Amino acid sequence: MLNSEEKKLIVKIAKLYYFEAWTQEKIAAKFGISRPAVSKLLQKGRDEGVVEILIHDDTLETSDLEKEIEAAFDLKQAIVVPARDLKQELVYNTVGKAAAGFVLKAMKQAGRIGVSWGTTLYHVVKEFPFEKKENLKIVPLVGGMGNDKTEIHSNQIAYELSKKLGVKCESLYAPAVVETEELRDKIVGLPNISSVLEEGKQIDLALVGIGNPFAMSTMEEIGYLNQEVLEQLKALNAVADINSRFIDRDGALCNHPINNKVIGMELEHLKAVKLVIAVAVGLHKVDSILAALKGRYVHVLITDEPTASSLAAKLK
Repeated sequence: MLNSEEKKLIVKIAKLYYFEAWTQEKIAAKFGISRPAVSKLLQKGRDEGVVEILIHDDTLETSDLEKEIEAAFDLKQAIVVPARDLKQELVYNTVGKAAAGFVLKAMKQAGRIGVSWGTTLYHVVKEFPFEKKENLKIVPLVGGMGNDKTEIHSNQIAYELSKKLGVKCESLYAPAVVETEELRDKIVGLPNISSVLEEGKQIDLALVGIGNPFAMSTMEEIGYLNQEVLEQLKALNAVADINSRFIDRDGALCNHPINNKVIGMELEHLKAVKLVIAVAVGLHKVDSILAALKGRYVHVLITDEPTASSLAAKLK
């Protein structure tokens, strides 16, 4: 049984050790005792119930979600990242780190990697470690020009990833969406544009995001979508965009002119890529993810746990 003075000392030591990450040596110096004495007091604190160590193991729950989503859509892999009670920015960082680790392993067999654009992919690349690679090239899959949110454009994401890996990258110097189909045809016919688009067809791995055109839409924020187009897309049951092309609830390409004004990889070409990794975060994207999975555009899905739980609920 601990006396009150001994209990007070253990509480002080435990707070420094567990809450403030002090070393046992530093604690020993502060209290004028030996390091083994600190270790014994910490152990005594656990034995007497003064200190309780609680580990939240989400492995089983997330593993079940992963298996359920993989089975429903015949995915190569689903990765569900525990993210309960985290602020939005931390969710992006946590999922980004998990995705970066997965892509780093997956790219070992790749000669060319294609990247799309968006906030989620920005965070994936941000979390990438600096790791020198050889015989690898990064290719942007969608155009992107202008001064708004340049850090999430496909060109910038390709460039930042190439810096992290010490490899070459291409640049697609064109907007993601242009005003007319005629202008789109002229631009994609330019040699410097057509060559990058052609390289996009040769990639071994694609890293893409999945957008919701009606909620927190980057395409709307940047100015590619106006209210009239949004209403038209809604009437066509559009729920998602991949590589700036819009699909309906069943994953079919929407019959809307905007899909013919995009400068970037077509979704049929995306389907031909050996490994397509989609990273998507947030409950507002559940229907968008579901559509992308129904359309069979994705081989690997990486998302947060609340989003995965909501997605699994829609399968029942």
